[in-house]
Amino acid sequence: DWDIEVYGLEPDVLHETLKNMGHCESVGKQFGVIKLWLDGLEIDVALPRKEVKSGLGHKGFTVDCDPYLEPERAVLRRDFTINAMMFNPLTEQLLDFHGGSEDLRNKSLKHVSEAFVEDPLRPLRAMQFAARFQLTLAPETAQLCQSMLTEAQTLPTQRVWQEWLKWSASDHPSYGLNALKDMGWDSLYPELQAMIACPQDAYWHPEGDVWIHTCLVLDAAVQLKTQRGLSEQEQTVLLFAALCHDLGKPKATYVDDKGNVRAPQHDKSGVLPSLTFLKSIAGPKWLRVAVKPLIEEHMAHFSGEATTKAVRHLANRLAPVSLRLWEALTEADACGRTPAPPSRPGLAWLEQAIRIQVAEHKSKALVTGKLLQRWGMKPSSQMGEVLEKAYAAQLDELFHDEASAHEWFKKYGVASDGG
Repeated sequence: DWDIEVYGLEPDVLHETLKNMGHCESVGKQFGVIKLWLDGLEIDVALPRKEVKSGLGHKGFTVDCDPYLEPERAVLRRDFTINAMMFNPLTEQLLDFHGGSEDLRNKSLKHVSEAFVEDPLRPLRAMQFAARFQLTLAPETAQLCQSMLTEAQTLPTQRVWQEWLKWSASDHPSYGLNALKDMGWDSLYPELQAMIACPQDAYWHPEGDVWIHTCLVLDAAVQLKTQRGLSEQEQTVLLFAALCHDLGKPKATYVDDKGNVRAPQHDKSGVLPSLTFLKSIAGPKWLRVAVKPLIEEHMAHFSGEATTKAVRHLANRLAPVSLRLWEALTEADACGRTPAPPSRPGLAWLEQAIRIQVAEHKSKALVTGKLLQRWGMKPSSQMGEVLEKAYAAQLDELFHDEASAHEWFKKYGVASDGG
């Protein structure tokens, strides 16, 4: 939660001092970093250090800790001017050698020095900083980031994922996405890049192309994730689903003979590019599993009326994701069409789901293996087929309780002896 840089203390003395204050661990010995847990705070305490580029990638540095290094020299290793500000608590003096406070007021994200190019993780840090603090990348910094593309493949996948995860937890994700584009790093993600200049029908999407639409959807999703009381994991799923929901449009889009822009089945064709993108940023399996049905079903409310049967089937197709989360995505999608007014096109489906108790999970199977055995069916490979058939019949509302299920079983199931 806090980053502190300590001057004038040798490493051993600093570590001993911190041990007397609370629990501490040397988590970055090479970089002179000690983590201190004190009064519920997690504090990174670091010594000033000099770095020399000695190899490729994010960790290709030789580090020399120097507790007596002048602050003016120490901040030269910082990435952005807003991160190069220091405060001396003894003199209550702000040390701002590179205009970080002014850049923060102007909402500008600028690099400190040419040493910026030595760490290829920094462009992704720029993305998530822009998203978290509503910043715009300075043109000279964007140009510097573009020159770093050649080392992007050296980044550890887990570090890439951590930067994207921070992006997803931001208040202004569209700023991060546009920073990615401004510095040319969108080229690392062709699935995202394909959205740029991909046309949409002006009647349904007066806001512009798919990239612009996606940026608006992302910012709408941020508002919804707090309004709906989503869990931290659900918030992550919603933001990545919002990012990926129209990745099928570039492939599906065409102009018909009347000049109308159409993208049929883009929900279905968006699954593969979504999974490909999430894998490229090392998105965990649970995220890919959750995002897939949301992409595939984000147009389901256009399929017809929100009957109990249709809603039950949708809840089943969405599993393990809740229909409640799906409805949040449909609202974010509908709100990403400025100047068109916001709407909740999936609300009727959610209200029906609440009534029939499938808003949080799919329908519980009425027919189980134990029940089939009670009805006289012997365990066999056929039992799984019967259970699958029974669940489909339940979703089609051919029965609604154990008694009616038994009647269905006697009529459409198998003989009671299992043969």
